[in-house]
Amino acid sequence: MSAQDLITFNIGGKKFTTTLSTLRRHQDSRIARILDGKDTDFKVISGQVFVDRDWTFFKYILDYMRTDQITLPAEFSDYNGLAQEAQFYGLYPLALWVERNIHRSRVEVLELRFSVQETHGFFRIFCSNNKTLEALATKISIFVEHPNLHGNFPHLPQNSNTPRPVPVQRPSHHDLVFHCGTDQLARDDFSARFVTIEPDDRKLLNSTNVLGLLVDTLLKDGFRLIGTRTVSPEEKIECYMFERSRNTQIVVLSETNRAEHLRREDTQSKLGEGKTNK
Repeated sequence: MSAQDLITFNIGGKKFTTTLSTLRRHQDSRIARILDGKDTDFKVISGQVFVDRDWTFFKYILDYMRTDQITLPAEFSDYNGLAQEAQFYGLYPLALWVERNIHRSRVEVLELRFSVQETHGFFRIFCSNNKTLEALATKISIFVEHPNLHGNFPHLPQNSNTPRPVPVQRPSHHDLVFHCGTDQLARDDFSARFVTIEPDDRKLLNSTNVLGLLVDTLLKDGFRLIGTRTVSPEEKIECYMFERSRNTQIVVLSETNRAEHLRREDTQSKLGEGKTNK
């Protein structure tokens, strides 16, 4: 590749370098027409194409021109701005796709319920994203002493005092349940449930410590705490609400593939309506 195959843009003071072949991938776009030098919004200054626009969107514009898709970071929120820039550069399929998806939910909601009853701490987590719960469930381990207490764990050896791992419960795809604490078996004999949450390797018995570690884990995973409330004062159930923006990938199809994609969506919609009518 020679220097003649490269072109440098100066977008609002920040430089981007790409190839002429990338620009020619979208012949119908306004940005491709700069090659003929007839667009007054694109000024060549000192060998660079200067455009007086917001440079923060241009990296996504270039990604789209290179691959026909872009991946937006979790913290990205200015979809209106991106759609406007796509329109300015004449990338109308990208602008249309962003506008169609701009109102779709990109926020993941998680609710943590915590209560203490006598010597036990109970935890229940609900989440709008099943994959998040699956990942969280793999991090949480419960270690139980005296696992045959009341016949709750008959698959484990009898009379074992060594803490053994027990998986968290998954009542449905959108929640998980576990608890920690102690039970008195006899005057001097106790059963205990310890909790570990990876990557922390401590076995925690105190429910308040488990709550603190669980909240820290969620915050490190990108969630933010948006509110707390008491669900049931009588049962002392506390609720912690979290949310997290999801990474968003926008895939823009070519016109031929787009038509096939729309026909497939229409067929699936009609099949769904037929099942409903039955």
